[in-house]
Amino acid sequence: MIQVGIVGATGYTGFELIKLIARHPQARLVWATSESSAGKRISDLYPTPDETPLIRFADAPLTEADVIFFCLPHAASMEAVARARDAGVRVIDLSADFRLPDPAIYERWYGTPHTQTGLLQEAVYGLCEVNREAIARAELVANPGCYPTTVNLGLWPLARAGVLDPNIIVDAKSGVSGAGRKLRLSSHFVEINENLIPYSIGYAHRHIAEMELILGAYTPDVQITFTPQLIPVNRGILSTLYVDVNPGLGEEDVRAIYQETYGNEPFIHLLPPGQPATLRHTVGTNRAAIGLTPLPWPGRWIVTVSEDNLLKGASGQAVQNMNIMFGLDETAGLL
Repeated sequence: MIQVGIVGATGYTGFELIKLIARHPQARLVWATSESSAGKRISDLYPTPDETPLIRFADAPLTEADVIFFCLPHAASMEAVARARDAGVRVIDLSADFRLPDPAIYERWYGTPHTQTGLLQEAVYGLCEVNREAIARAELVANPGCYPTTVNLGLWPLARAGVLDPNIIVDAKSGVSGAGRKLRLSSHFVEINENLIPYSIGYAHRHIAEMELILGAYTPDVQITFTPQLIPVNRGILSTLYVDVNPGLGEEDVRAIYQETYGNEPFIHLLPPGQPATLRHTVGTNRAAIGLTPLPWPGRWIVTVSEDNLLKGASGQAVQNMNIMFGLDETAGLL
């Protein structure tokens, strides 16, 4: 039985992890932390019968855990993760602090210096379908961001095949839970209800760096035009990707690339011709659904990708990473 600790258990991703670990056949939660709610139980904060007690991170018995999930904001994970690694405990970090191997790129996008640059070389980017072999050997896994998971899974087959044009347009829409549980103006009911809110548009959203990390490894000089938007639903992301591929490839060729890449993946749902991805394909699951639509012009495609931002986009993928790290069935606790 894998002994699990969760740091930052009262946010949406932390609570999602508590629920996932509770039903996992080979994992058990041994402690959970919250700085603002220490001394309370998770049932004091969420309408749940779960009575998990909450403690401060300073009081957490780190070595009682085989793996610790960190669900902290960016910049807050660095020192805490270092403490866990110094204690010899494996880590899955859901923040952005260990996703980018170059500290200069991290500082450019997150506006703060990285204080644990040695751990950046140890960290493995935890996009399961792309980095499975490295994840299996990892002691520190950086769980991907929610938007990049849709974009990278949607385009990685084309990039890896060397047929993706570097000019990419991404129109992505996310449920409000993607903004986190902390109160902010844009997530007030009267602001988001019956509304659609673009934010961080242009070359501004931090998640672009992760898209460049994965796609840029195969497609030099990749240029990503990314428009994220909040929509009035609780959870789910739908990304619509406008791309060009080698114009000599026909529809059957492109579909064959995706089938070869994802045909045996348990959490990738390749949709049949003529069917775009929707939120209902994936919300409440750890799946990513991918729809492929050719346009009349040679080489031009629309790729639609959906996921549940709290599952495949965060906590579900984190558990999938844990399963890979400990040699378990990848689907354990996730179906």
